[in-house]
Parts: sequence; structure tokens; C-alpha cells
Amino acid sequence: MSRKPTKGYFVRGQFVAAGSELDIALKAELKGTTESSRTDMKRESDALQNLGRDLLTLRADLLDRLQLPEKLVDALEEAKRITNFEGKRRQMQYVGKLMRKLDEATVQAAQDALEEQHSGSAAEKLALHQAEQWRERLIADDDALAQWLEQFPRTDTQQIRALIRQARKDAQPAGKEANVQVSEGLAPRKGRAYRELFQLVREQMQDAGDEGRAEGAEHDA
Repeated sequence: MSRKPTKGYFVRGQFVAAGSELDIALKAELKGTTESSRTDMKRESDALQNLGRDLLTLRADLLDRLQLPEKLVDALEEAKRITNFEGKRRQMQYVGKLMRKLDEATVQAAQDALEEQHSGSAAEKLALHQAEQWRERLIADDDALAQWLEQFPRTDTQQIRALIRQARKDAQPAGKEANVQVSEGLAPRKGRAYRELFQLVREQMQDAGDEGRAEGAEHDA
């Protein structure tokens, strides 16, 4: 399969990839940007790439709340799957390139989400860990769904079945794609259904907890 050619141009016999650090520096030079300004641009570019790296650790619910561009979300998911050092380095450069296209409000929201995750309560972290465990059980074990529905009967059965089925399908590539994953050291693919299943599980557990607290309050009254 032929690779899509990289966009760019040649300067003094050297190829400059569009969006690369050299491309940014050359454009700044053409605009008469000072050395100090170029240093600031480089610092800002590095900061955004580092922010993208931090987003790899962001909880699914906080990541969904950001409503990042789909291309960036996919790039982050791909970066999580790559275990090869050089492959991950190249992927994070691509993530950095996409991060530079975000507006200031979205960048600030991402920083706020990371801070919220860092300062989250122990109870919240436990609830999220339990939701993650349930998601993995639902995907891995057919019997887990019946146990889930017994504890959380208000769950939309059709929706959760569809998400489990799609999450399993996404995690099991066939043919050449499976061979590529093994050869390049990739973890199984985790697509949109995997994230949406977590969101559904988290919401149902949260709703059940809210109902339990409300019933307790009524009983005390």
C-alpha cells in the first residue's frame, strides 16, 4: 500500500515538511520575526506537544467533555496503542501538530481538565476505577452483562449490548492489520465504542448512587 506523500516544499535543496519546526522557523523568518519571537514560538510549540502527551493520561469522561476534534482524539488513541519508542515519538509529533491548531479556549479547557483530574477526590477516583473494571468485565465476559443488569436495571439493554459488541469488534482486527499490530508492538485498538461504553457505565453507576443517597435522605427525614 503506497504511503500518502508528505506535504511540503524545498528550500536550498532541503525538503521542508509542512507544519514542521523548520517550516515554522522559515515562515517566521520571512515575516521578519526576531530571534526572540522564534524562541517564544518554539517554546509554545513544545508546551502544546507536552500538553498533548499529558492528555494521554486524561480520564475518558474528562476527555469527552473537552469535545476535541475527532482527528486529535484518534491520534491520542493511536499514541496510547504504540509501544515502539520511535513510532510513539513520531506519533507524538503528529499530536503536537494537531494541538497547535486548537484555539486558546480549548487549550485552557484541557489544562483545567488535567488539573481537575490531578486534584480529584479519593472517592471519585475509586468510582472511576470501578467503572473501568466494569467496562473490562463487560467486554471480556458474556456473563458480566446479566450481573450488570441485575445491579443497574435502568440501563438501556439494547444500547449497552451494541456498545459491547462494537468494542469487541474494534479490539479484534483481522488479517494484515492484526499482523501489523504484532510487528509494530501495538496494543489492541480501542475505538469510540470503548469510550462510550465507559461513559454509559459511569453514568449508570452515578445515577444509582444519587438515587441511593436520595432514598437515604428521605428515610432519615
